[in-house]
Amino acid sequence: MSRLHAALVLPPRFLRAMLVSGTQTLLIILTYGLRRRALPPSGLRRLAYAPMRPQGVALLAAMVSLTPGTTVIDIDAERHEFLVHMLDTRDAEAAAAEIRRIFQQPLCALFGACR
Repeated sequence: MSRLHAALVLPPRFLRAMLVSGTQTLLIILTYGLRRRALPPSGLRRLAYAPMRPQGVALLAAMVSLTPGTTVIDIDAERHEFLVHMLDTRDAEAAAAEIRRIFQQPLCALFGACR
């Protein structure tokens, strides 16, 4: 992926992720909050990311935190992992894979090749 292509695809991918996550968060609030049912399990999960320059890591962490339902708590640059709080951890691995799938390739193109 070229840098130009990455710069063009990353913003729409981020906006789509915000809309999808926002909708999922709203559904959790409405489904569980209004019906007074127990909320789905939330918690901390480790999210591995590909090695890239610090600017790319910072942008990825910001994008994850700005997406409803997830917040980056810590960045472990040596292990290439984020500690992320997730509102719903029932399918945490799939959520982590989706974050890597939509954001990692363009960020690697923009901020250094990922290994």
